[in-house]
Amino acid sequence: MDHELDLVGIGSMVVDLIYRVPRIIASEEKVILSPHEGHDVVRKLVGGVTLNHLAWAGLLGLRVGIFGKQGDDEFGRFLRAGMDRYGIDKHLTLDGASSSFAHIFVDPQGSRAIYMSPAATSETTGDYIRETHADYIRSSKFLSTEISQLPLEAVVTSLQIARESNVTTVLDVDVLRSDAIKTLGTREEFEAALSLADYLKPSKAAAAEITGKIDALDATRQLRQEYGARAVVITDGALGSAVSSQAFEERLPAYRITSIDSTGAGDAFLGGMIAGIQYGLDWIDVLKLGNACGAACCEITGATPDTKKSLSRVFELYDGAQFTLREKPSGRTAPLPADPYENALSNFLSNAIRELSSIHERLGTNYFDESVKLITNAEKLGGRVHFTGIGKPQYVAGYVSALFSSTGTPAYFLDGTECVHGSAGQVARGDVVVVISNSGETAEMRGSVMALKKNGALILGVSGNPTSWLARESDAFLAVGVTNEGSPLGFEPRASVLAQLYVLAALSIELQARKRITRADYNAWHPGGLIGKFTSCD
Repeated sequence: MDHELDLVGIGSMVVDLIYRVPRIIASEEKVILSPHEGHDVVRKLVGGVTLNHLAWAGLLGLRVGIFGKQGDDEFGRFLRAGMDRYGIDKHLTLDGASSSFAHIFVDPQGSRAIYMSPAATSETTGDYIRETHADYIRSSKFLSTEISQLPLEAVVTSLQIARESNVTTVLDVDVLRSDAIKTLGTREEFEAALSLADYLKPSKAAAAEITGKIDALDATRQLRQEYGARAVVITDGALGSAVSSQAFEERLPAYRITSIDSTGAGDAFLGGMIAGIQYGLDWIDVLKLGNACGAACCEITGATPDTKKSLSRVFELYDGAQFTLREKPSGRTAPLPADPYENALSNFLSNAIRELSSIHERLGTNYFDESVKLITNAEKLGGRVHFTGIGKPQYVAGYVSALFSSTGTPAYFLDGTECVHGSAGQVARGDVVVVISNSGETAEMRGSVMALKKNGALILGVSGNPTSWLARESDAFLAVGVTNEGSPLGFEPRASVLAQLYVLAALSIELQARKRITRADYNAWHPGGLIGKFTSCD
């Protein structure tokens, strides 16, 4: 068969919400979150066991794709934009209840605690795989899957289809067997999955539970003999990795680095390992390439590669046999752009249309009900409306407060920075303050909101992050997230600002319509300029 892709995977596709903490705490303890660089308390990144290693394999020149279920929601759109960024082909159905996310807490040494919500991934069945994705599996040289979030029934079915089609398989066993058979399926399905895989990569803890062996190399040897895999590989953090194959058994120390976040290091290793196998490297060099990817991953925040730095860092570390990266052909899997300014204007304009269209699709008939109720109830009791923000959202607040005032909802601009230095005094108990923040986590914004709430204000939050601090602290909330700013460097606020303006302008329309504002009303508030001249003629 002429394979279109080198590697396809099914499993975890997760939005990683990453927090910095002074230490990983135990039950009944509390700890204050530490800010990331730039003062954001939470960082939102593309992640997930399967999506992570596909991104690293793709970085090393493999043509990669992902398949399975996802939600047609904000997290799903964020993940799909990330897949596009990494050149990952997509064979997805958007019929899941919601898309997966994980809260990840990272200490100063790079150790972490992870709390996962598998969401759509956990809804995947074996019948669904055969009916929807069997041909996609057959289109690839390799299939990778995982025991982490995916039901064991779906894991086994995917591996069976691959075996029937002579597609090489890799299984990442990321959780303990005892946990897997409690939440993902049966003991028989677990054993079948391990027996069907050509290459096994269990975590050290999972391998130790199965074999009773603490030493990683001893565990790889026993697992290979028990399940008949071509090779078993275990990563062991700073100690490196170990492999047992028919021709080669060895352990290899890790590259010495300063780790800032170990999230996804094993996934990065797996991406490098699969790439090394496909490039035909000897096992010692496969381990070196995997170790280099894992080390490079530990030097960045999050589990997916920094497209500008990670590839060069991998080859700074890698000291094995030289090989030439494949060039991805044009077609299904788009390569990462070498020049971020190439077609920058047309890319931005197209992206803006896509993002606003996506928001338009989410604005159902009841989208503004909670916000309108908050504002109109406050007005009935004599309360007023104020708009505030920090940074770019502050300018949005200035414009929108003027717009609302001229269309029937008297509104006032509140300087977000000055709010904690006395300007909060313009807000009375029962007033509504519309707080605009793309991340919903900015430190100055948090201080302002706490001061306003203490003084009896009601908060209408407007943010791109529905799980943010601002969302949790708001009396009503409008989610206005975008998946791509459309900017050359990928983070400068452009589409997010357009989204804020779009949704708040729509809210002003909803309020204006409910109040039945007339031309005469408008002219009374806006007698100047050409608008005043034209409206006064009626």
